[in-house]
Amino acid sequence: MKKTLNQVLVYLLAGVIVLGDQYTKHLVRTRLEINQTWSPWPALEPFVRVLHIQNTGAAFGLFKDAGLVFTIIAIVVSLVIIVYAQRVPAGHWWMRIALGMQLGGALGNLIDRLTFGTVTDFISVGNFAIFNVADASISLGVAFLAVLMFFESRTEHTQTDTGSTLPGVDAPEVQSGG
Repeated sequence: MKKTLNQVLVYLLAGVIVLGDQYTKHLVRTRLEINQTWSPWPALEPFVRVLHIQNTGAAFGLFKDAGLVFTIIAIVVSLVIIVYAQRVPAGHWWMRIALGMQLGGALGNLIDRLTFGTVTDFISVGNFAIFNVADASISLGVAFLAVLMFFESRTEHTQTDTGSTLPGVDAPEVQSGG
């Protein structure tokens, strides 16, 4: 059976994210010692820098030492996304992009957990928690999905109010015979 781009978009995007995530983490692990900082822009160093840390918890350093729990969660979430992606109707590109971002991020951090027992984090911006490409991808994918769901619920609400099944089309008026 021939797969279309519509059907494999989630997996292509997830693959690109996993490759980018693992490549950047590899660069950090091989070029910086743990807790070592590097600043590509010295003038911005207090605010933007690369800081190599190993995270035993969830994204952004939350829930330290809960690696096994998050390994299991990453596996379950990845499987749910894979199953759900098969059910997304053709043409829902934005939904597939959101799912691909989430899947890529989950798999990127899962690879770290299974390979090293921890997740390599390195992006440090201001006083915000240190994160990586996978964390950013998951967060952006979830935010994107929330925005999509918000607009879809508004569209459905508008359709229900007008009695229409098509956006922008009013239902015919029913006249009473009296």
